[in-house]
Amino acid sequence: MDAILSGVEKTADAIREELNVLDGAREKAYKLSREIVRSSSITIKHMHRNEVDEARGQLDATAALVAEMQNALADAPELSRGGFVADAEKEYVEAAVVIACIAGEDVPNNQTLGVCGAVWLNGLAEVVGELRRHVLDLIRMGEPERAEEFLAAMEDIYQIIMSFDYPDAITLGLRRRSDAARGMVERTRGDLTNALRQTSLEKRLRQLEERL
Repeated sequence: MDAILSGVEKTADAIREELNVLDGAREKAYKLSREIVRSSSITIKHMHRNEVDEARGQLDATAALVAEMQNALADAPELSRGGFVADAEKEYVEAAVVIACIAGEDVPNNQTLGVCGAVWLNGLAEVVGELRRHVLDLIRMGEPERAEEFLAAMEDIYQIIMSFDYPDAITLGLRRRSDAARGMVERTRGDLTNALRQTSLEKRLRQLEERL
């Protein structure tokens, strides 16, 4: 190699070795991230079916996958923020918070779940959609009054996440999820209002029939 570029080839070889390590870590972490997303989805499905023990067991399995993914990236911190890593961790947070909300337990914080604050907030934002689903299930089961508690939780979550007015580069896209959460809260409020009115009307009709 030309003397002008003395030492460049050696530096390039060292960088190639470094990037090979990063690529191997990324491939392992990416595979695990897909397993985390799938496991988190199964966890939430169990919870919606009132299979609480199965949901908890699946969440434990998900937590193990998250730890394995994070360990795979221990020597590659540049890959640990954002992207598929944050997406997988977000799904894990969502599953954990859904269990806590529906089971009436304290919501685990980001330190407990081992994720950064921005990931936790995005996972919390995603919970709004799952609580909407739970509200609709309760309406179908004829329990609109109980559904009011979960609508209140949806509103509380929205108020919390919309208070974080920072650039997307910091919050990992939280603003977009806040906008989506607002729409779901509004639609759910309308659905529940209609259900409560229907329940009230049916009650008054029964009372009228009893008097006749």
